[in-house]
Amino acid sequence: MSGHRPSREGPLSDLTAFIAGLPKAELHVHHVGSASPRIVAELAARHPDSPVPKDPTALEQYFTFRDFAHFIEVYISVVELIRDAEDIRLLTYEVARDMARQRIRYAELTVTPYSSVKRGIPDVAFMEAIEDARLSAERDFGVVLRWCFDIPGELGLPAAEETARLACDLGPDGLVAFGLGGPEIGWPRPQFKPYFDRAIAAGLHSVPHAGETTGPGTVWDALTELRAERIGHGTSAAQDPALLAHLAERGIPLEVCPTSNVATRAVPSLEEHPLRALVDAGVRVTVNSDDPPMFSTDLNNEYAIAARLLGLDAAGVAELAREGVRASFLDPAGKARLTGEIDAYLAAWPG
Repeated sequence: MSGHRPSREGPLSDLTAFIAGLPKAELHVHHVGSASPRIVAELAARHPDSPVPKDPTALEQYFTFRDFAHFIEVYISVVELIRDAEDIRLLTYEVARDMARQRIRYAELTVTPYSSVKRGIPDVAFMEAIEDARLSAERDFGVVLRWCFDIPGELGLPAAEETARLACDLGPDGLVAFGLGGPEIGWPRPQFKPYFDRAIAAGLHSVPHAGETTGPGTVWDALTELRAERIGHGTSAAQDPALLAHLAERGIPLEVCPTSNVATRAVPSLEEHPLRALVDAGVRVTVNSDDPPMFSTDLNNEYAIAARLLGLDAAGVAELAREGVRASFLDPAGKARLTGEIDAYLAAWPG
């Protein structure tokens, strides 16, 4: 671990260095939303009819969002750059490369196959592309990837039906979960219940987004109607003491993404983020990056933010990483292996 020793510039610098080398799991990170500016610009250059800038430096301004609706608009424009199986394979493999640089050892990547299949990529070719990238990434970078296929909620029940078909009938070996993303306002969770029932019957875990841009009622719906095992975001749960108690009692983790919540205006500022309130209520939380290049962040930065908001030292940050592993759908042997890596790293840390 000599390459990850602290710079000796002070506690904050030490903790930043500790986080950089810490083995981690990430549970809430979107497939297309993880494309680096270099890859997005390359795809934009290949598809010049797109409004997405072809200059990586111009992407920072393009990725400045007025509100959540504008974020969705920009996100869809990037999704529309993915037009063939080779685009899918390249994107997935390069995302894994970026994860390896952050010492992410395991990730459950949220994939929206409907968007690609709707644009004409054959469903079997899509599955083959992500699986080829998954196996190559584990071989080349030591990053274990698993998939969560999610419904783009704003496209309604036809998208839900097709996503359920893709997941249940054609789901690849790496598929472990079924989710629901997109805007919450105007798209109540209960209407998606039949599709979650089908996915759960097929052996997939339920991990819908809820309570990001709407109130705690959406989280309750995700729990009662969609049988959620984890909640994507769930920040508005802090407004409902009964919901906090329920989440804590049932041990249902939240996938918290601090920078994303501020960038999409779901939370006014990091200082007002409810992370501390969630933890103080005994709710299990995991820290994630959501769509990192779009929000000018990465998982290491999100860990640093969480450490500051929660007042954590290196041991506390390591426990946060362990919670990410515990809340994952990695197999027991994989969980034990990754937790062992975290423990060994902390034990060897000279701080």
